[in-house]
Amino acid sequence: MDYVFNMWLGIVIISLIGTLAHFVYEWTGHHKIIGLFTAVNESTWEHIKIALTPSLLWGLYDGLVFGSSPNYFLAKLLSLLIIVLLIPAIFYSYKAITKKDILIFDIIIFYLAIMVSQFVFYIVLMLSPVPYPLQYLSCLGLFIFFGCYMTLTLEPLKTFLFKDPTNGKYGFRAHTDLFKKIKSKVKKPKSKK
Repeated sequence: MDYVFNMWLGIVIISLIGTLAHFVYEWTGHHKIIGLFTAVNESTWEHIKIALTPSLLWGLYDGLVFGSSPNYFLAKLLSLLIIVLLIPAIFYSYKAITKKDILIFDIIIFYLAIMVSQFVFYIVLMLSPVPYPLQYLSCLGLFIFFGCYMTLTLEPLKTFLFKDPTNGKYGFRAHTDLFKKIKSKVKKPKSKK
């Protein structure tokens, strides 16, 4: 199996899908199911999500190709955790220094996290086989990870990571166009006197 080719193929495909995932929610007219897996606002979590979604989808491919490896589940879990940890670590570090967002840095961080994630995935695959209990725990960890991913998307924590910096709101409610549509539907008609 050509690990290097598959690593770079993964980086390219995950990066392309992740880039598109930044815009798909808008393109679909704010479809809620699509919003579960794409960016619905400008929070850090939503930018982590657009790297996680294609990485999870890529698991359909790499699971078929490498799923028989005893290190597969550990490699996949670590690669996803790298994204969750690396994006905010670098983003908030540079922001603490510059005191502002710099779009080109944000874009570089996104692609860098994907590259490091894929690199770690393939390094772990090539290690000596991990013990069976660790394989089992890693598989269980993937299910827990996905459950947390969905829960935090539907019910974001009220912390800086999930807060949209443009309007101070969280999750789907932070998307101003959607929120305005919901509010206009809820408004009661004025009564005539």
